[in-house]
Amino acid sequence: MRLSIPLVRWKWHGRFVSIGLLFLTASVMSEMATPQVCVLRAPGTNCDVESAHAFEMCGAAAERLHLFRLLAEPSQLARYQVLCIPGGFSYGDDIGAGVIFSQQLRGRLGDVIGDFLQADKLVLGICNGFQVLLKSGILPGGASDWSPASEKQSEATLTWNDNGKYTAVWVRLRVGGSQNVFLRGIEEIELPVAHGEGRLAVCDDSVVDGWREQAQIALCYTSRNGTPSDPGSADSHLPLGYPDNPNGSIANIAALSDPTGRILGLMPHPERFIHATQHPQWTRLRLDGDGAGLKLFRNAVEYFG
Repeated sequence: MRLSIPLVRWKWHGRFVSIGLLFLTASVMSEMATPQVCVLRAPGTNCDVESAHAFEMCGAAAERLHLFRLLAEPSQLARYQVLCIPGGFSYGDDIGAGVIFSQQLRGRLGDVIGDFLQADKLVLGICNGFQVLLKSGILPGGASDWSPASEKQSEATLTWNDNGKYTAVWVRLRVGGSQNVFLRGIEEIELPVAHGEGRLAVCDDSVVDGWREQAQIALCYTSRNGTPSDPGSADSHLPLGYPDNPNGSIANIAALSDPTGRILGLMPHPERFIHATQHPQWTRLRLDGDGAGLKLFRNAVEYFG
C-alpha cells in the first residue's frame, strides 16, 4: 500500500523547507506514545463506556472491544498496552459472577492472555472484572502462575455478600502494602461499590498471610470514623461491620494485586468518581475538579509516559 504525502514547500530565511514529512513524523510519534487500552466487554457488561471515558480523559486511546471479536481474532490483543475488564453482569452472572467470562479467557484466549501478562503491560479488573480476573486465575499470581490448561483448585473466590443482597454504598479505602502501578501516590480514597457478590473468601487464613508477605493486598475497607483496618495486624482477618466493609470480605480486602504490581482487581468503581460532583457530599465537602477515582486511570497512562 503506497502512502501519498503532500509536501508543503515553505521559504524560510532564503531556503525552501519541506514540512509535510515533519508533520507526519510528529503525528506518528504522538500516536505511538499514546497508550492503547482494550476495554473488553461481554454480554451483560454495562460499565465499559464509563471506563473507556476515564482512560481517554487521561490521554489514552481506549477501544471498547467485544469479547466475541477477540475470540474471532485473538492476536489483536497484542495491539494494546492496557487490558481493562469493566463492571457489569457478564452473561447475567447466571452460574456465578464472572464465571463464564473467566472460562473464555482460560480457554481459547489462554495463550494470548499469557503473552499479555508476560509483557510489560497493565491489567485492570473492576467489580465484575475483578471477579473475572480472580476466577480465571489471572489473579492473584499473574504471569508467574498463569496456566490456562490446568484445572488447579482456586484458593480464593468472590462470592455473595454477607447480607445476601445487592449493595450500593460509598466506602473509604486504604492502600495496603502493595506497590501497584494503579495506586501510586494514593494513601486513602473514597469510591462507590455496587455488587451482590463482592465478599472475598479464602480456603484458609494462610492464603491471606501469603498475600500480605508478597504485598498483594492492594486496598482495604476502612472505618468511616477514620480508624483504618491494618493490613499487617494479627487480627486483620476479621472483617469490619457493615457498611464499612459492605460485603464481609476477609481481612477487609477490597482489591488484590499480582506480585509485579501491574495487575489490579478491585470491587469499588473508580470510573464512577472521575468528577468531583459525583461524590454524594460534594457540596458539603466543597469538592471541585477531578474525582479521586481518576487517579487510577492517570497512573496507568503515565506508566507508559
